Amino acid sequence: MTCEEFVELVTAFLEGALDERSEHAFVEHLAECPGCERYLDQFRATISELGELPAESLSDDTRDRLLDAFRNWPRA
Repeated sequence: MTCEEFVELVTAFLEGALDERSEHAFVEHLAECPGCERYLDQFRATISELGELPAESLSDDTRDRLLDAFRNWPRA
């Protein structure tokens, strides 16, 4: 699994929505990549601080900017 693939699966992983094969690849990559480990930790911290935001509370532009920021988060 690449770092880019990892980033795309973070939300599904945290929601327990990955199939067994994908989850195994995700966890395996996580064990080998300190950058992605930091990324996941930051993602969890953000969720913890923000809590749950209803989807309708964000404009489409704001949602897209947030998703882009996480996709482009430095991993190394």
